[in-house]
Amino acid sequence: MRPLHVACTFAALSLAACSGTSSTPNDAMHASSNASFTSYDAGKVPGGPGAKQLYALGHPATDSAIAVMNQDIGSDGLELPQGSGTVARGAVVYAAQCSQCHGAKGEGLPTFPKLVGRDSAGAPKPEFQFATTDKTKTIGNYWPYATTLFDYIKRAMPLATPGSMTNDDVYAVTAYLLSANAIIFDTLTLTATTLRAVRMPARDHFVPDNRKPTITTK
Repeated sequence: MRPLHVACTFAALSLAACSGTSSTPNDAMHASSNASFTSYDAGKVPGGPGAKQLYALGHPATDSAIAVMNQDIGSDGLELPQGSGTVARGAVVYAAQCSQCHGAKGEGLPTFPKLVGRDSAGAPKPEFQFATTDKTKTIGNYWPYATTLFDYIKRAMPLATPGSMTNDDVYAVTAYLLSANAIIFDTLTLTATTLRAVRMPARDHFVPDNRKPTITTK
């Protein structure tokens, strides 16, 4: 037992030495770097505004700028704006604003996603497999809510000028894409009311996230 005691004592002393407060060249270098960063004055660089001065980049957001961005629409569609659009009008807008990236009929292009397709949309849940297969997600086979289609188009499309489309044209493109996916009749005019009533084919494949937090914060 004696040799084991000596060995344990040596190990404890070695650990204490390793965890001591003695400094190393690396510690000195890190301390120097931290001190240099803390004392760095970006305003003093050549071409800067001067010592202790700010660059004054940007400006306070105006109410109108915030309004342009603050238009997210939830799955219940309560925030949908006034307006309306037909499938016929949507075909025209789609051809002008969307087909360059997504194809003439929503078939997608090599670097942009396919939008039209109903494969497996109404299939039993065991066949609704996207994580383990190479199936392509489309509006018709994957999106659970039609209202969020309007939301995404309104905020993010077209790619070069997002947010530039009128509400009527967004309703129209939404109507065109829903019709192309055989979700609505091509005679339906989309409004906030009729869009909220659309039930997507894949809706039942999604459930609310009812997980409870496991960590409490103070």
